[in-house]
Parts: sequence; C-alpha cells; structure tokens
Amino acid sequence: MVRGAQSNPAGRFERLEVTFDPADLPVDEERPHPRTEFYQDSSKSIISTNDSPDVPMDATVNPYRGCEHGCIYCYARPYHEYLGLSAGVDFEQRIFVKSQAPALLRAELMATAWKPQRIGLSGVTDPYQPVERKLQLARGCLAVLAEFRNPVVVITKNRLVTRDIDLLRALADHQAAQVFLSITTLDDALAQVMEPRASRPALRLEAVRALADAGVPVGVMVAPIIPGLTDHEVPAILDAAAAAGAFTAGHNVVRLPHGVKDLFAEWLAAHVPHRKDKVLNRLRSMRDGKLNDAAFGARMAGAGPFADSIHQMFELHRRRAGLTRRLSLSTAAFRRPGQLDLFGP
Repeated sequence: MVRGAQSNPAGRFERLEVTFDPADLPVDEERPHPRTEFYQDSSKSIISTNDSPDVPMDATVNPYRGCEHGCIYCYARPYHEYLGLSAGVDFEQRIFVKSQAPALLRAELMATAWKPQRIGLSGVTDPYQPVERKLQLARGCLAVLAEFRNPVVVITKNRLVTRDIDLLRALADHQAAQVFLSITTLDDALAQVMEPRASRPALRLEAVRALADAGVPVGVMVAPIIPGLTDHEVPAILDAAAAAGAFTAGHNVVRLPHGVKDLFAEWLAAHVPHRKDKVLNRLRSMRDGKLNDAAFGARMAGAGPFADSIHQMFELHRRRAGLTRRLSLSTAAFRRPGQLDLFGP
C-alpha cells in the first residue's frame, strides 16, 4: 500500500520513540507497508467551531480523524499527535471513525441553540477518503443537511463526491450547496507520490464536470501551491477547471506546521531531490527564513516577492479563465423536521 510519509516519527508530546532498524530485515528485503487500521471515535459532538480569519467557515463537520489519502503536505497531520500517534505514517494508517456522525449532526441541528449557517464538510481531513465508499458517513451527514436544508461547502480531492450528486442537487435547489475539488497538480506521476491515495487529477476534473452538469455549483481550490514544484502549473490548472465547468477558484500556499516540515523535507529528498533545496529555500524566503509561520493572515499566504508573484499570477489567470463568480449560500430555506413549512416542500 502506497504511503505519502517516508517515516513515522514520534509525536511532539511523546517522551519515548521507537525507531526502525533496517538491519532487522534480511538484505534486499523492503519494509512492508502497514495496513490501514480503523478505530471507533467516541466523540459526543460533531460540529466544530473556529474563529480563525483564515478559514471561511465558522462551523465544520469532520467524520474522520486521519486520512488515507496520505498527502505529504497535509497541515492536519499534527492533529494525530494529540492522540499519542505520529504525524507520519500513523496519520495515514490509523483512521478514527465517527460512526455516529450523522446522528450527532441531526441532534445538534435540532437544538434551538443552533443558528443556521454554512457548514464545511470537512475542515480538517477529507470526508471522501477511501473508507467513505464503504462507511458512507459523509453521505449520511449530507442527508441530514439536506433534510434541514442547512447550507454546506464540501472540499475534497476524491471523485467519490459525485456519488452524492442527488443530495447536493437537492441542497443546491435552495442555494445551499457548493463543492470544491482541490487540485494541486495535473502531473499524474507527481500526484501519485505526493497524494498517493487521492483521486488522480483527471478524475477530479471529471468530478468537476459531473457536478457542473448536474447543476451543483462547483469550484476548484488550487491548494496548496508549492513554490518551486507546482507553482508553474497554476495557469494550466485554472484553464482545465474552467473547461470542466467550474465557476470559481481559490488558492493558498503550502504551510508546514510542526512535524510536517521534516516529513515534507524527507519526501522531497526521496522523490524530487533535485528540487529539494529550491523548494525549501523559496518557502523560507516567504516566511522570514522559516519553513512555517503560524500567524493568522500569513500562514496560508506567505510574504515577500515570491509570495506576491504567486498571488498575482493566480489572480491574473483566474480572471482570464473566467473563474470570478461569487455565490452566497442561503439559510432562508432552513427548517427543522416537524416545523410547519408555509412555502411548501
């Protein structure tokens, strides 16, 4: 099984670390890839809130912790360290499943304390990672949102989202749904090692086309942009998105919090060693000599000449591709089951 991370370092809260010694295996024998393991998550609530100015949704729903997609740059990797696990292979291999997510969501939307607002599905890990095909927790949450007509913004790297066009279309009828496909590269070989278990780029574009054809507002996130590795692809990605039927596009620059910095540098050395120094040096130039800047407003954008050139290039080609439409989601149709609906079904 292909993994994004090259190693499984101890989390930053751990005092002990077990390291693998290649000498323990016979000569020429590779270390076997670990199988994915799934654990029940006993969370008692499902809607998370935040007040970050960098995140457009104040409320999010995450059916899973950890992500099999294995994107090496994923900013969510350090969340696994709060569980006593590694941001490396553990993040991709040990997935925590919130099997009660739809029921919890329904209970929270029924509460009078809930004020209708758009919900992000999801805000941390991908709701359409491979196990979703079997467990259908994202679909269950969408079904609840459609029942309440509560607006939702879906962000994913997986074509599996097209399975749920029926629910998304029902929400879109009330101006209550948007979907964004995240596309970092059109290079299939690069995507294979950088995002090993996400849908290939062409399949994500197919998903954009299918959603657009079904009348579901769909955009593309060119995210994250990796300077020195994928930034030159921005114009082609935007052109491909527009041709597939996207109505808008967004972007951000890669950020590498905590242990993700070392995992990413390790990945560069393994897969694109000739670009490693260029990528890391450009990132440092955008973040005052560091590989990460946690400050709001800067962590997803960077600063300086390289950052400015990326943002200007993105905006220029976004406009040329016609990806400038804006859509405000509406809570006007929100209802709780059992309420009298004066305006019909």
